[in-house]
Amino acid sequence: MVIQRNFELRLLWPIVLLGLCLWGFLNLAGEMMEGDLHAVDEWLLSWFRTGGVGGAAWGPRWLPDVMRDITALGSPTVLILTVSAVCGYLMMAGQWHMMWLAAGSSLLGWGVSIALKHVFARARPDALFHGTLADGYSFPSGHAMMSAVVFLTLATLVARLAPRTRLRVYAIGVAAGVSGLVGLSRVYLGVHWASDVAAGWAAGAAWAVLVWMVAHRLHLGQGRSQ
Repeated sequence: MVIQRNFELRLLWPIVLLGLCLWGFLNLAGEMMEGDLHAVDEWLLSWFRTGGVGGAAWGPRWLPDVMRDITALGSPTVLILTVSAVCGYLMMAGQWHMMWLAAGSSLLGWGVSIALKHVFARARPDALFHGTLADGYSFPSGHAMMSAVVFLTLATLVARLAPRTRLRVYAIGVAAGVSGLVGLSRVYLGVHWASDVAAGWAAGAAWAVLVWMVAHRLHLGQGRSQ
């Protein structure tokens, strides 16, 4: 009975987290479509400009270059290289099923991101804000969502192989931090509204939790708590 209860509790928190992430995304999507977020989005975008709308991004002269470097961490090229490197590690570790789950979930997550953009078809901020090249629809932020999909998903899968809890926490914490910086850079560079980024984080986190639940259900990974 104790073992069964512990098993149920271990499954409860990801279900709750998944529900919160989905609720957050749907709530943001609904308010965005009704126009309730536009004033806040415009204020936040202008806040990053020294002279308001049309002004230069605030901060030292080197900061925009740093932000462009950070935003590149959410680019398709970097994400493909990251997924390939982790899949190679999983192959060498003999975790073939987990490798296919990592590759498949990343690819499917990219498809979901593209589909969501076309469903909502939100325009990006005006080009006068842009501090880097960007095109296509705005909601949700593809960089924010895919950095969460890839980094958080891979971190949760690799964490299942870690022998200690602190190693698992570290892996997931680093992934969340990188995804957070990528999303922040998109607003700073003026190519996304803040609500785009928040929705991307929510959708990406929900995807990562869902993949973790699949891996748990299939008993993938050999990490043990210590």
